[in-house]
Amino acid sequence: MAARPERLRERLAAATAVTNVVIDEVQKMPVLLEMVHQMIASGSPYRFILTGSSARKLRRGEVNLLGGRAIRCVMHPYVASELGSDFELDRALRIGMIPVVVESDDPEQTLRSYVALYIYEEVLSEGLSRNAEQFARFLEAISFSHAQVLNVSNVARDCGVKRKTVEHSIEILEDLMLGSRLPVFTHHAKREVVSHPKFYFFDTGVYRALRPFGPLDDRTAIDGHALEGLVAQHLRAYCDYAADGRRLYYWRTRTNVEVDFVVYGPETFMAIEVKNVNEVRPADVRGLRSFLELYPQAQATLLYRGAERLKMHGIMIEPLTPWLQALV
Repeated sequence: MAARPERLRERLAAATAVTNVVIDEVQKMPVLLEMVHQMIASGSPYRFILTGSSARKLRRGEVNLLGGRAIRCVMHPYVASELGSDFELDRALRIGMIPVVVESDDPEQTLRSYVALYIYEEVLSEGLSRNAEQFARFLEAISFSHAQVLNVSNVARDCGVKRKTVEHSIEILEDLMLGSRLPVFTHHAKREVVSHPKFYFFDTGVYRALRPFGPLDDRTAIDGHALEGLVAQHLRAYCDYAADGRRLYYWRTRTNVEVDFVVYGPETFMAIEVKNVNEVRPADVRGLRSFLELYPQAQATLLYRGAERLKMHGIMIEPLTPWLQALV
């Protein structure tokens, strides 16, 4: 079909009962986009559903992106509200929320295979990196930056490569929707804030699979980063599925006062802190209190591993599991 994309129209003309047309991994055959555009423009009765795991080739090639004739949707891993009573926080922190992993009879092995085979094969098959060993070192090095402020120079030093090489590799992760940078919230800033973004893998299970762990590593810190990453992927889905322009940020001043997440949109202003603790201390709400001093319009929430709903200094203290399950 790559040589004769018009075969798509010919095949559909012969299938009289077809109304929905699904083309998976469309980025591997971008010539079909021109044919889809022609069929839509001519008033064909078909509804096209085009899916893909990488936008890099489409954006950087001279292809028809169906501007104005298609609706863009981003599909995320499962969220807690989709799993309902089957959602288990500890299991989600261990294996993540990728459907093929969650539904597997052996999720740990499936997750390892997903990371070892799918991610590397996707990168190499797309021709995005010619050096598999170098990209593997990069993935391990950047796993230490998950849920943290991203310092590209440090990652480059850990990999033994140039800074530009790391920047290129991060762009690959973003184009393949495997990771993303979280910008700093700077709207009407009254205090000087940092400029570097934070980094998150798209799924906390992928982070767990890539992050080396041994006797010298701090399990509490790794668990905390996994928990923050799980909330991040839920909030990304929350913003994308709302489709109203709300966006996800974090906030951190030059004096290291931080709020993990800020959701800002036309009708939404939320400040969210995540704590991997069972009891909340006054010091845990310090960042949110500072944020509310500058932005009293925000709805401030602290998420924790405890069981009680509380309110402290105008900040809602919410048990994490029911809060995630109610996030739609």
